[in-house]
Amino acid sequence: MPATHAVVPDPRNASILVGMRDGVTKEFRLIPKAQATVSVLDSAFMLGDGIWEGIRCKKGVIQFAKEHIDRLFESAKAMFMNLELSRVQLLQYLYETIDANNMNMSDDVHIRLMVSRGLKDTPHQNPRSTIGAPLIVIIPEFKKADPSIQHRGLKLATVHVRRGPPDVKDEMWNHMSKATDIQACIQANYLGVDEALMLDDRGWVKTCNSTNFMIVREGMGEDEGKLVVWSPTKNNQMQGITRRKTIEACRAAGVPVYEQDFSLTEVYGAVEAFCCGTFPAQISVIEVDGRKVGDGQSPGPMVQYINTLYNELVAHDIARGRAATLEDARLSDLPYSIRYQMQSMQRKPETPKLNGSTS
Repeated sequence: MPATHAVVPDPRNASILVGMRDGVTKEFRLIPKAQATVSVLDSAFMLGDGIWEGIRCKKGVIQFAKEHIDRLFESAKAMFMNLELSRVQLLQYLYETIDANNMNMSDDVHIRLMVSRGLKDTPHQNPRSTIGAPLIVIIPEFKKADPSIQHRGLKLATVHVRRGPPDVKDEMWNHMSKATDIQACIQANYLGVDEALMLDDRGWVKTCNSTNFMIVREGMGEDEGKLVVWSPTKNNQMQGITRRKTIEACRAAGVPVYEQDFSLTEVYGAVEAFCCGTFPAQISVIEVDGRKVGDGQSPGPMVQYINTLYNELVAHDIARGRAATLEDARLSDLPYSIRYQMQSMQRKPETPKLNGSTS
């Protein structure tokens, strides 16, 4: 298992139940893992025609549920795929699967949510040959990140496989066709490192093959004397929710974050660097292309601080409870015009001003 996704083995995963919504019958069932199969005529199997989400669950509550469900529905819309269910229904399927596997007390549940366009009547790429609705598969597992990786840190190597524009690759949504990332991963394996560091078509640093990437540098100008975070721009990279939440947590705590283009030279000269993703959160990078980053410590003090900020954000989100996530989904299912009216009604009216008074 790659270091960014290294886990503590858990025997309970051998007997998990997989949640599946059949696209033809529209029936949702919980099926033992060994018996959970898809047809050879499934769109995802034949064509990679599907979308997915990697999700964390803690104490029975989906972490950042709104962001993950909204991204999935946006991806489905981009793919011209009608899921034929609401956000609330999908979230209820997730919770039903978690409950059936007795995962309500665990902090270390990871879910792979996969949606295939559905069953084909013949091997053919045209979506018109699809029968019924999309197939939905929910695979929950007990996955505790291997703590030794945080102490060891990650080694990266730049690969020749590039991140391209979003109109020809999957950077703007989580598409099942991961050929670009897999090719980068294969090269990283060959080079004996933990992840591939990928550049865009102009040579700017973008992301790793399965995680987002950021660096820490000394601030300049108004930031002189501070450590600041540099994150590659959104262009030509994975639109990670953990990336967004890491930036959000840093800025809320007063840590400056700059989303900008930067070079490999600036990576080599960074004070610290780190990868981030739904499963690993933040992990220090100690080496890039054979060059030690900063003092090579893992976890680096700044990354450790950022991880603390991020964990606080996660804890706050989980503390809202399951009902809050379902309410978020219910509101997101409403047309925006209705939500806007509801928000307008909740705003406090301004106090009228009398005779020019500001009191």
